[in-house]
Amino acid sequence: MASSHPLQIDVVSDVVCPWCYIGKHRFERALALVQDIPVEVNWRPFFLNPWVPREGMSREDYLVTKFGSVEAYKGIASRVKEAAAEEGLQYNSERMQRQPNTIDCHRLIHWAGASGAAAAMKQRLMELYFRDGGDLTKLDVLVQAAADIGLDANEMRERLGSDADIDLVSAQATEASNKGISGVPTYVFAQQYAVSGAQPPEQLAAAIRQLATETSRQA
Repeated sequence: MASSHPLQIDVVSDVVCPWCYIGKHRFERALALVQDIPVEVNWRPFFLNPWVPREGMSREDYLVTKFGSVEAYKGIASRVKEAAAEEGLQYNSERMQRQPNTIDCHRLIHWAGASGAAAAMKQRLMELYFRDGGDLTKLDVLVQAAADIGLDANEMRERLGSDADIDLVSAQATEASNKGISGVPTYVFAQQYAVSGAQPPEQLAAAIRQLATETSRQA
């Protein structure tokens, strides 16, 4: 019998990580397979490219810096596109013009969490970026994304224009790195068991079921 205490699952990921985009969909499919198990999901920040400046940079410069050339990324992009399509997702790398620094995205996800909308905020930002080629370096784009999921646009604009929670989000991302998390998505169960990578839903569901049983025995 599962414990009445929900199993805590921390999902450490970044909105510009394509495998996090795919992984989020697989994770949500996994949750649908274990609806009888109570879980508490926390969306935690990670900076895949902490060296990207706050104002962002051109996608071309980013690809050259990270992969050596734009050409070098094409093979990776086609594999990602194929994996995304299998999940019913669109990955349109040719539409991406700007590579953002994601601290403001993570601030929005953190604030959305106060009303239980962190997953929706993350999904909206990922769709904008991977599907639509949206420029997540633009304040207006971020504010509209927040409004799209029901957050107050004026309040979000004001908060994004301030330094609110920059230190908090940065500290959480640093903590993840300090714990040895280098590849994302990483799922941390009950603050002690970590699974890395965009795992198939069935494997994640099996892990959730097993750990829920183990933690209920320990309770």
